[in-house]
Amino acid sequence: MGDTELHAAADVRAALAAAADPARAAGAAAFFKTGPGGYAERDVFIGVAVPATRSIVRRSLSLPAGDVAELVASPIHEERLAGLLVMVERFRRAGRARTRDDAARAAEHERYLDAVRTGRVDNWDLVDATAEVLLGEVAFPSAPVDEVEPAIVAGLVASDSLWSRRVAVISTFAAIKAGDPRPTLAVAERLLDDPEPLLHKAVGWMLREVGKRVDRGALTGFLDEHAARMPRTMLSYATEHLDPAERARYRAMR
Repeated sequence: MGDTELHAAADVRAALAAAADPARAAGAAAFFKTGPGGYAERDVFIGVAVPATRSIVRRSLSLPAGDVAELVASPIHEERLAGLLVMVERFRRAGRARTRDDAARAAEHERYLDAVRTGRVDNWDLVDATAEVLLGEVAFPSAPVDEVEPAIVAGLVASDSLWSRRVAVISTFAAIKAGDPRPTLAVAERLLDDPEPLLHKAVGWMLREVGKRVDRGALTGFLDEHAARMPRTMLSYATEHLDPAERARYRAMR
């Protein structure tokens, strides 16, 4: 039934298959660029809506770690997403004040890093649903942060993998939410010349959040220094919420 707890990867796969929609799968395959030469070439969608996936995940939190890893290693996108979201939810629950379990959080964090390094976190939605929590909340647990660019984040920024670099960028959202813009600015500066449009969007988004949530002056100071060399999409995202005249001024600097 819809609220029955799921105890194995096979149960999760069956629940996802029951919620699958071929028409939605075709649309997702096109939207996520799975065709030849696309950034998600050969990814496989079965057409499960994200809310339905999250509902299944809530029934799957007692899965053994090996079963979660099995889902994360799946060729099916929604199965990878489900496995990763189980990790996110278990990490969050282990961080609750009354029942805090730092060992459990560390275990989920390490499993996530393994998934990133082995190429399992390989689309922007998978990154964006996980990096802030499973990397960012470990790398940037408070503000001001102890290290502006911890070694694990720096290593991902330098990776040849587009998705690892996006993980690094999105992880800094945790620092933004903690009130410290410096990690985002440091990572953004290192990625100004990145060739990938999906990185331009991610960096611009995080810069925009710096200006909205923490310090508008930190954003405009970064733009004063770097707008002329920023890729067009990055600059567009970063300046979205500035007033029209200021936005136009920065965009004219390119």
